Amino acid sequence: MPASSYIIALGSNRRGRHGSPRAEVHAALAAIGGVRAWSRVHETAPLGPSIRRFANAVAWIDSDETPGALLVRLKAIERAFGRRRGQRWGARVIDLDIVLWSGGCQVAPGLVVPHPRYRERRFVLAPLAEIAPHWRDPVTGRATLPLLHAVDRRRPCA
Repeated sequence: MPASSYIIALGSNRRGRHGSPRAEVHAALAAIGGVRAWSRVHETAPLGPSIRRFANAVAWIDSDETPGALLVRLKAIERAFGRRRGQRWGARVIDLDIVLWSGGCQVAPGLVVPHPRYRERRFVLAPLAEIAPHWRDPVTGRATLPLLHAVDRRRPCA
């Protein structure tokens, strides 16, 4: 099977064994492997009840894995970093999400690609614009930059 490209969102707002949330993001990049490009780490406000700010980044990776197999591996990395499922949008050592896939769309139990809410999330779109400004959403056909500009027009302070 030829290699596929994926966009992976990384986020952390808790110290782990690697140190600061920023260090957790960098360590997760190394653990994922196959990284073609990555954004700088952005500090962002939390969506939910957490009071801790997030360190967020996006990576463009190449992998021979199917989306389902990659998801299993990403969840194993989360567990190895000490991630425990709990409160939605709560504090976490690391969060790894498949945002986009060069193969287009995939819907399976526990997996929806493209990520269903990435088009509304500046903390994903801004780093994505750094490394893949022209990557097109397979659902809407819109490129990353217009999606980011749409979010900025709706919530300029977010």
